[in-house]
Amino acid sequence: MSRVVHFEIAANDPEKVTAFYQNVFGWKIAKWGGPQDYRVVTTGDPASPGIDGGIFRPNEWFNGTVNTIQVEDLDAAVEKVKQNGGQVVVEKNVIPGVGYQVYCKDVEGTLFGIHQEDRSAGT
Repeated sequence: MSRVVHFEIAANDPEKVTAFYQNVFGWKIAKWGGPQDYRVVTTGDPASPGIDGGIFRPNEWFNGTVNTIQVEDLDAAVEKVKQNGGQVVVEKNVIPGVGYQVYCKDVEGTLFGIHQEDRSAGT
């Protein structure tokens, strides 16, 4: 069974939003060293229930909060999305040192991510 493993929050002013979540919930938020302006959010102890996430600037297809679901086979999951009436919004891309990501919409247009872990991706 696939589980939600990550969330992302779109923010027009990432610094302001970062301060908000740090002050309200005590989250640890740090800039990611990757190719885009992205902040990695740690919400708690990895041994406790819950998920971590990220914050980045919205664009034409991403505006709001998006949940990402981890799967064993990304290509097979994408085919299932299409076969069941969903659509791919952003094709498969590499997140260096993390894995592969695709963004899709479900049958009502709700955006979600699908992720396949592969720590050797893009290295």
